[in-house]
Amino acid sequence: KQWYQRRVAITAGGAQGRPCNEVMVCERVYCRKEFYFAIVMDRTYNGPTMIVSTQGGMNIEEVASENPDAIVKIPVDIEQGITNREVNQVADVLGLGGDQRKQLKDAVSKLYNLFVKYDSTLLEINPLAELTDGRVLCLDCKINFDDNAEYRHAELFKKRDLSQEDKRDVDASAAGLNYIGLDGNIGCLVNGAGLAMATMDIIKLHGGEPANFLDVGGGATAEQVTEAFKIISSDPNVTAILVNIFGGIMRCDVIAQGILEAATNLKLDIPLIVRLQGTNVKEAKALMGMSSVKILPVDDLDDAASMAVKLSDIVGQAQRLNVKLDFSLDI
Repeated sequence: KQWYQRRVAITAGGAQGRPCNEVMVCERVYCRKEFYFAIVMDRTYNGPTMIVSTQGGMNIEEVASENPDAIVKIPVDIEQGITNREVNQVADVLGLGGDQRKQLKDAVSKLYNLFVKYDSTLLEINPLAELTDGRVLCLDCKINFDDNAEYRHAELFKKRDLSQEDKRDVDASAAGLNYIGLDGNIGCLVNGAGLAMATMDIIKLHGGEPANFLDVGGGATAEQVTEAFKIISSDPNVTAILVNIFGGIMRCDVIAQGILEAATNLKLDIPLIVRLQGTNVKEAKALMGMSSVKILPVDDLDDAASMAVKLSDIVGQAQRLNVKLDFSLDI
């Protein structure tokens, strides 16, 4: 009753926790040893790699940082598949023998086959445990699936529980946008992952904090740009928005049209700094210049980031003092 249909605070759920829609009841077990086992797609080996450690039941990132020698990587030939050689290597690392070794080998083989069958990108067992009664069990599991393989596993993807995800992430995915929410207050709308990362870095260089990573991609439409603005402005922490577009495949006038549509529909009341360069930039500037939308156009990225940070600070201070600022973008 304390969990069901309530928000439960968990390590991966953030400060607000996650809604508990189901409760799974399982057998209570007692561990003699706890191990770590995972399978990932590793570009270093051009295929699946098993990651094994005797230090399970804890944050594996901390283990990697404090005791990297405790983590062993065992690559698997994706064409040949898993063999007794790799399975025995896992058992050797964990120091299991006798019946426990047999149980482990069976579990590892089945986990690998599951990983390949369902186009997984990560399968993590933490902990993989040897129990006091001699059994070897997977006590907790995390699996990530390749989104590009959704058409092959429609039934599996239907099990996706959207209530466990940030609504902004869900809306962005539906609109074909790459979005990750962060803890800052400067919204970012950029095309290209590399440029998006550089934009976030420059914002931080000027003392600001980005509120999101948002890549509209190379073929975004005006409708997608409008949806991107909806997602960014839905974050109550955002006090300024920085648009940074380099028009290669993407046309700057399409972005400009989307900005104007978003300004009309959303009636943004925070500063909007826009930096456009590249294909059809003159047409884009003409569109924005002919409108009465209050946009702050900047040609230099460094200047744009500096302006975004300063204006964001002003808006933040005004909000704390309950002072209303007029940044209306009505046409």
